Amino acid sequence: MRVSDRGLAFIAGHEGVVTRAYRDVAGVWTIGVGHTAAAGAPTPRAGMTISRGEALAILSRDLPRYERRVAAALGNVRQHVFDGATSFDFNTGAVHRASWVAAFRAGDMAAARLGLMKWVKAGGRTVKGLVRRREAEGRLIFAGDYGDHGGATGLPDAAADVRAWQSQLATIGFDPGPLDGIAGPRTRAAVLAYQRAHDDLVVDGIVGPATRASLARDIAARERMRQVGGGAIASVILGGTAGAAAEGDPLAWAMLAAMAVLVLAGGIFAWRYRGELRRFFRTIKGA
Repeated sequence: MRVSDRGLAFIAGHEGVVTRAYRDVAGVWTIGVGHTAAAGAPTPRAGMTISRGEALAILSRDLPRYERRVAAALGNVRQHVFDGATSFDFNTGAVHRASWVAAFRAGDMAAARLGLMKWVKAGGRTVKGLVRRREAEGRLIFAGDYGDHGGATGLPDAAADVRAWQSQLATIGFDPGPLDGIAGPRTRAAVLAYQRAHDDLVVDGIVGPATRASLARDIAARERMRQVGGGAIASVILGGTAGAAAEGDPLAWAMLAAMAVLVLAGGIFAWRYRGELRRFFRTIKGA
């Protein structure tokens, strides 16, 4: 069984066609229509560019692998189910182990739909774009609704989508003006400024897959900064507790040990995400 033309449009609409390599929300290098090294050649890398035609050719080579896996996992199903499940597997690579598939085969559609909506995290955090994608896949799989309004570029509530990334831009210091869901000149200027501050983004004023992923990573880096800041506060408290511990207070000794663990954990965390922290500070500088 093969993905239909409408299924191809659905997948391309949600993935987007990006001709310059970028890192997705989880930090995986991606190019074309959601192509990563996990799908085979070519291996996306920093600075890599391809044409739109090459992107679609890579997609045609990538899909059979997912089509075979979906067919093995679901068996003989209707075209819209196959198309939606292939979109899911193309995005997650998990159709062979997802619990919603077992529920679907057992005929428990309510459990299957709930199970599908659990696949909305990347890098350990819930991503709004994945929530929207799972909802769209759910409508396709369970209701046959392809949403022929342009996939991810034509969301039922486009204004809410614009407000979401306006808020992200404002949070990291690129003022888009009022968070009104209107991609006007001021918002476009903020997008352009943000893209100029990131070497791996094309400066075109379009908030496509690469820019969305970059925004999500920068917001996550900001949150990690707060966590690291919490570790710094702990070190201040640690200094005050040390005096009491020196006088033999057992409770102070216990607090001292706990604080030492927190400070150590904060240092390890900062080292582990040092690249993203550098990226965060570069973003702030670019603003």
